[in-house]
Amino acid sequence: MFINPLSPFTFLKISSLKATSFILFVLLLKSNLLRLKGGLIGGLFALILISGLVLSSTIAAGSIIYALKIKKDNDPNNDVEVEDKLEAVNI
Repeated sequence: MFINPLSPFTFLKISSLKATSFILFVLLLKSNLLRLKGGLIGGLFALILISGLVLSSTIAAGSIIYALKIKKDNDPNNDVEVEDKLEAVNI
């Protein structure tokens, strides 16, 4: 049985290949985790923006409705005499 004189180099080639594949695997996992984290942060940011838009539009619509109600209540053409609303009570 002959000992291969290049066996240390073969061992180094295989170990470096294993180390390289392990490093690439770790980088792939890191990339996927970063993509997932970015997606979650982006989704949360989009949800905050959409809820702010809905809230601001609701407040704007409510203020317009309130202003129209006040305008209708203070309109001098809609003044109804108080006497017209009162009725006699028969006992």
